[in-house]
Amino acid sequence: MEEWILKVDHVSKQYRLGQIGGTTLREEFERLHAKLRGREDPTRMVGLGDGTVGEPFLALDHVSFAVKKGERLGIIGHNGAGKSTLLKLISRITVPTTGWIGLNGRVASLLEVGTGFHEELTGRENIYMNGAILGMKRKEIDEKIEDIIEFSECSQFIDTPVKRYSSGMCVKLAFSVAAHLDSEIMIMDEVLAVGDMAFQTKCLETMSDVSRVEGRTILYVSHNMNTIRRLCDRVIVLDHGKLVHDGGVEEGIAIYMGAQERLSTCMEYGEFHERETSEDPPIALKRLEAVERESMAFERGAVVRLKLFYQIMRPATDIWLRFELKTAGGQLVGTVFSIEKLRFEGSKQTVLVDFDTKHLAPGKFCADIVAYRKDGLGNEELIDGVFPGFRFEITDREPEDQLIWLPQYWGPACLHPLQISVEEGSVS
Repeated sequence: MEEWILKVDHVSKQYRLGQIGGTTLREEFERLHAKLRGREDPTRMVGLGDGTVGEPFLALDHVSFAVKKGERLGIIGHNGAGKSTLLKLISRITVPTTGWIGLNGRVASLLEVGTGFHEELTGRENIYMNGAILGMKRKEIDEKIEDIIEFSECSQFIDTPVKRYSSGMCVKLAFSVAAHLDSEIMIMDEVLAVGDMAFQTKCLETMSDVSRVEGRTILYVSHNMNTIRRLCDRVIVLDHGKLVHDGGVEEGIAIYMGAQERLSTCMEYGEFHERETSEDPPIALKRLEAVERESMAFERGAVVRLKLFYQIMRPATDIWLRFELKTAGGQLVGTVFSIEKLRFEGSKQTVLVDFDTKHLAPGKFCADIVAYRKDGLGNEELIDGVFPGFRFEITDREPEDQLIWLPQYWGPACLHPLQISVEEGSVS
């Protein structure tokens, strides 16, 4: 049995709202002095009531999980779910109120942009200071400093004070130091969000390589689900301090993206529904109904008839329709186009669409519904788009043809099998 490198056992973290509000020691003394004399807190912001002051706030609520060596764990959840609190507890920046955290290795953490940097020092000087904070010896930094500078892509400005760096340059330098620390656990909290795309790709490849080759464990927090998919082989989802999922990446992303909501056979598109239109749209999708369906869960291979009810503000011709199919986590699967142009006249019009699910793997999906025009050069003009137009689920059944049906973690599409033949003969 593989030994764990990190174990979080029934960990909770509780704060008291408003109890430590001063940013300096002087402000804390001012608050204490005012409290002892029965006066109003001089540091409190104008308009802030006293109703919540002193009330307990549970940032984490009995969270438990274990991580094995070499795993790449994604931690996702909405803002305020407890992700950063959890990483600070693991990094020993703060301690849990209850529970226990065990570590079997050295930790390199990058929780905020420029953590451990001093703006008056140069990039080179900050490498030494930041490396020391992370636990690197002077000799170790000396041996790796050229590699750190090269990886950071900041060699031209390495002897310039950090106060003249952009936030992206600070991230590059900080990540480069953390990546070159000989640690067993790397902790990253949304730090790549301000980096450019090329550097993000390089960082993700580096983290993947050190995990696979050197056996390092990665804990990665991000709101970018594509980077979670690329890097992580397991995901935990936090919701208001509670652990609500620990397992597969796509399943976790689906929960985070709200894919567990009821799959309705009738959708009403009001003014608050997310949509994009042209500046003066001639048509607008108002409702969708699934014909003779009790739910939006279909056996794979089913052809589903949908009714689209459009309101017409003025006549429109040469309109095309398409469904942009995505997994519940937002990963694009493919796009289905109409083969005939539509004409809209009168005040209302119903469009019947036959939607073939033949090549979709079992799992949850959503579809954006887009109406658009094309000019003679193939340029597109968006007329009306609803995002998502509807959600549905493909359920499993025995195949009746030659298609090979696989679970969605192999990919969201089911393709025809390879055609194989064997020729007799010797190997030359």
